[in-house]
Amino acid sequence: MLALMLRQSWRRNVRRKSLAIITVFLAAGLISALLAVSIDIGDKMARELKSYGANILIEPAGQAALPVLFGERSNPLAGQDFLDENELPNIKDIFWRNNIVGFAPLLSGNVTVDKQNAAQQTVGVLGTFFSQPVNVPDEEDYQTGQRIISPYWQVQGEWPQEPMAEGAPVEALMGKQLAIQNHWSVGDSFRIRGPAAALTLKITGVLSSGGDEERQLVMPLAAVQTLMGLPGKVQSIRVSALTVPENDLSRRARENLEGLNAEEYDLWYCTAYVSSIAHQLEEAISGSAVRPIWQVAASEGVVIGKIQLLLAVVTLAALVAAAMGIASLMTSTIMERAKEIGLMKALGARQWQIMLLFYLEAALSGLLGGVLGCIAGWGLAKAIGLMLFGAPLSFAWIVAPCVLVVSVLIALIGTWFPARRIARLYPVEVLYGR
Repeated sequence: MLALMLRQSWRRNVRRKSLAIITVFLAAGLISALLAVSIDIGDKMARELKSYGANILIEPAGQAALPVLFGERSNPLAGQDFLDENELPNIKDIFWRNNIVGFAPLLSGNVTVDKQNAAQQTVGVLGTFFSQPVNVPDEEDYQTGQRIISPYWQVQGEWPQEPMAEGAPVEALMGKQLAIQNHWSVGDSFRIRGPAAALTLKITGVLSSGGDEERQLVMPLAAVQTLMGLPGKVQSIRVSALTVPENDLSRRARENLEGLNAEEYDLWYCTAYVSSIAHQLEEAISGSAVRPIWQVAASEGVVIGKIQLLLAVVTLAALVAAAMGIASLMTSTIMERAKEIGLMKALGARQWQIMLLFYLEAALSGLLGGVLGCIAGWGLAKAIGLMLFGAPLSFAWIVAPCVLVVSVLIALIGTWFPARRIARLYPVEVLYGR
């Protein structure tokens, strides 16, 4: 009987029901798109923010501790402690290995430049990976280096080739300031001598980085190891990792890790906080001290957190606006059907039965609008991803049932306010036109 009444009632006021469906459709489409963006925005934004550079630094334990005692510029033992290059693959062997975007080892020193028709001079050199293959278990053809973790490096010319060809000059980048100071240009070749060896160098590009690298010669790590007589040694390692924003738990762990109980420690360890990834890297690299680069890591967390807060506010506004729209439409519907409601009451229908009829109509409108909104939200999320990141955002299917439930709730909540008017409609008054 109720199904028959619902079918007959649904055929009436088609225009107003269509407006209700459109109202829910617009809200559901926006909500589904924002939910899809919110789910995937953390990873996408974290990858975009990697353009600001690495967010974790690995150093020898002694070298990392001494600046606290002597000051970073006056460390009397600087350069005396090193990390083992053979342990680099361990970086990709931690619990959060898939969150490691890339890494680049560093080794610096001073060399003497013998350039034709120029006086000898001492310049700084920096050895690193540009795009170096690394033997990582379960990952064939894995390459990492500055081209991955430092996309803000701008090279005018060509990147150096690595590994170096036997007998060929070592290719290197020269920092922009160094090039201006010495009037060097791309294509120049000259001899450099370090404490342990001498090499012929060829400049392939000019590096603009905004950092100390602009005052150095930047070349493959193996070349600097040869010049310095430090085979297989590195001074530090920059790591770029995808992380989640810091919260109270991660801040407590940073201040006092021993103060966490077992459950809190497990939660912290198994969450991709920059501090927990740094802790795991310290366990993986022997004799190391690992610290987050908080200027980068904190900026990532703040930006992602504010974007997700903005998405939540917009979603809430869409919910309220849709519920108000449904309430307005249902108020008009109930007032138009006042005589029909009075007649049903006069024939013995209970108030809850009449209200159930209107709630079912609203739920059906919400369901139809929600289905259409999910489809539209899927397309909108893809478009947002292409416009912002140049790649479509993935649409998590958990969004669909969530949006359908929310759409039905919007319709029911919007119906609840005008449905209370039904109790104030008396058959004698409405049937006689009062």
